[in-house]
Amino acid sequence: MQRRLLFIFLLLISLFLLLGCEQRQASVDDTADTDLAISQQPAPNQRQTQLVEAPVFENYVDLGDMPALKERGVLRLLAPRGPQEGSLPRIGLPMSEWRELAEKFAHSRGLQPQWVYVDNFAQLIPALIEGRGDVIASNFSRTQERKAVVSFTRPLQFVSELLVTRRDNGLQPVPNRPLQVAVRRGSAFAETLIHSEDAQNYKVTYLDGPVEHEELLTAVAEGRYQATVIDSNQVDAFLPAYPQLISSSKLNSERAIAWAVRRDSVALRRELNEFFTAELVLASQKREQALRDWQEILESGTLRVLTRNHPASYFIWRGELMGFDYDLLKKFARDHKLRLSMIVPDPDMDLADALQAGMGDMIAASLTITEGRRQQGLVFSRPVMAVKELLVAGPQGASENNNLTLEELLAGQIVAVNPQTSYHDSLVKLLQKQHAQELLPLQIKRIEGVTTEFLIDSVASGAFPYTVVDSHLVAIESTYRNDFRVVGELPGDRDIAWGVRAKQPVLLEHLNTFLEKHNRDLFFNVTYNKYFKEQKRILKHQGQRLRSTDVLSPFDPIVQKYTQNTDRDWRMVVAQMYQESQFNPQARSFAGAQGLMQVLPRTARQLGIGNLYDPENGIRAGVSYLDWLDDRFPQNLPLDQKIYFTLASYNAGHGHVRDARNLAQRLELDPNQWFGHVEEAMLLLSQPEYYRSSRFGYVRGREPVNYVREIRDRYIGYLGVERNQHYMDTQ
Repeated sequence: MQRRLLFIFLLLISLFLLLGCEQRQASVDDTADTDLAISQQPAPNQRQTQLVEAPVFENYVDLGDMPALKERGVLRLLAPRGPQEGSLPRIGLPMSEWRELAEKFAHSRGLQPQWVYVDNFAQLIPALIEGRGDVIASNFSRTQERKAVVSFTRPLQFVSELLVTRRDNGLQPVPNRPLQVAVRRGSAFAETLIHSEDAQNYKVTYLDGPVEHEELLTAVAEGRYQATVIDSNQVDAFLPAYPQLISSSKLNSERAIAWAVRRDSVALRRELNEFFTAELVLASQKREQALRDWQEILESGTLRVLTRNHPASYFIWRGELMGFDYDLLKKFARDHKLRLSMIVPDPDMDLADALQAGMGDMIAASLTITEGRRQQGLVFSRPVMAVKELLVAGPQGASENNNLTLEELLAGQIVAVNPQTSYHDSLVKLLQKQHAQELLPLQIKRIEGVTTEFLIDSVASGAFPYTVVDSHLVAIESTYRNDFRVVGELPGDRDIAWGVRAKQPVLLEHLNTFLEKHNRDLFFNVTYNKYFKEQKRILKHQGQRLRSTDVLSPFDPIVQKYTQNTDRDWRMVVAQMYQESQFNPQARSFAGAQGLMQVLPRTARQLGIGNLYDPENGIRAGVSYLDWLDDRFPQNLPLDQKIYFTLASYNAGHGHVRDARNLAQRLELDPNQWFGHVEEAMLLLSQPEYYRSSRFGYVRGREPVNYVREIRDRYIGYLGVERNQHYMDTQ
């Protein structure tokens, strides 16, 4: 028996050793052709040493603005030392959101985020002013005392400051016995307590060092301190763990949470405000939404269309939204009394994935019908047009008359394409033909997310020898540029169509009915010729199509000047300026409004501004009036919604917007949400049964509703161009 056990034991050891040898041999076999990669791998001890000796960030003193930050490539983010430094932040705490937001901002500007921690809130501003950090990116209250020494961004949140004490102590002050309230040194809570109407009832105890919320709340729960103060956006994360504690809004204090930069960091503050506004406006598009068919779309009143910033589908020309697909769908939406919302996902996001995620109801982006896209779940409408795929080279590229087949011409050549396009599939088929003919295979250079324009530019500059372009895009591009040439044609015609999900049969039916009804009729032909045939129009629209957000209007510097000390994104003001005057400083409305921002002279006089036809005066008056309107709304209004309510008030008057909010509440709609709620109430205020019972009476509700939507859509169009520009710059 013992011999048998010994034999089994030795057999197991042999098998174990044999298996180890085979695994090592397999590892060697798998990497036999990567000797260089193997030689660069450190030995186990060496690798461990490398991890331990990873370079530690050495801080420096720098008082520079954005140009200096971009030169260094680093954005230093200041925050008080706490649990977020050494571990994952607690779920539900704003600091985790701020951390993610700060790092996203840094990456969006091509900067490496670097966190710099100080012991307490009192050290944040000195560290910033001394140049040991660039942004205070924390749960930082915007107070008058702080505004005197630093410059704040637009608010990220509005919060209430809540007094916290033990339930058995209560919150009522005892005569001649002030409540001992412990707060961290440098926090805004002390300022609130000192300046409150009941200041004599509080005795402030300052705590130094990196005191965490848990320590402070535990000390109050154990009776070491009578009370403390906590922001309302942190209550749900902390207080459930302390059932013996109670919070109260007795301090009656509401503050804006914002980030801070040095007062002379004008460009950094502006870019932060741009980023925050864009995040607020785009957030609704990024939220998960229900997958809808026709009935749900009708009930919502809006058709959401996924597209690309594209010369054939959707683009901006001098502030106007244009495009072949856009014009067709604008008529489709109008025929069905729907509003049209164009959604441009990030360049590296596949449109089919965006559709399946519910970001839109359909795709209209010059998509070629392919089997691969059908396998992704797309169902296509009847074709919108037929095109050919053309091989494009630079101005000195191969001649069309070289008597070579396409397979021979591209033997061993590099062809650059976006792998999300149908061009990629066509090149793969061409590779198979080359293989069958025993030709040197072409090399497909796959560049994720890039536009056709980018690839044409790359070929024209000589970065790549070839790319593939649809014939209708070649017709557009060749109208206003001559730095590329067509040198071949891939076999077969390609159908371009709109795409929907498989479970949208009714939407698909309506789209097909529309396309069949207008198949080569006057409307379709006029629209088609406008974008693909009439050279004068193409030259006008495409030659001046917005490709970069570096310049949006001739008046950008003035807009930036008067928005730099406000919470506004200057690009939103430019979008509004186009809506008001189409960038015409001499514009005058039938009601007497004047200048670029169409301000009434009496309003300008109240603001102390005259001669509205002067661009500087007109813009200053418009921005000042926006700020005045913004202050008319309660602080607890969601920050993104405040933008829309302010725009609606600019157009229709604050009184009518207030009537619409009140009516929305009576109709059990959300008075704090503009789209789909207050805008619906605004439309009703043109009907007697509703405006007769409102304080400010009749209003042409359709006007402010369209006004807000068109400015929002134009602004989102600007953001799409910017994202596209940034993505291409990093390729």
